[in-house]
Amino acid sequence: MSELEKAARDAVEAADNTRQVEMIAAVLAAQQLLANQQQPQQPACQHQRQGRPASEWLGIGAAVCVGGVGLAFASIAIAIGALSVAVLALVVRSMWADVQQGKGRR
Repeated sequence: MSELEKAARDAVEAADNTRQVEMIAAVLAAQQLLANQQQPQQPACQHQRQGRPASEWLGIGAAVCVGGVGLAFASIAIAIGALSVAVLALVVRSMWADVQQGKGRR
């Protein structure tokens, strides 16, 4: 084989190799485009909220209990105050009636 034939064969092989490399590059680029399109866009800031710790729940429960007891005492105080006002009204009414009757006797 002459050098000219060898050079021609090498040129054909190089051309075939170049085509193969170009095809491989095109397939890889297409796969990359498909992979980018199929991946859902995730928000930049995605925090997963965790549950509250047990100590925080205990604090909330204690606050609710204290609030409930305070509400109960407030209700009792209002009831006692209302009863006191009612008794006072009856006593004042009775005294007023006595005063009015006393004026009529003179």
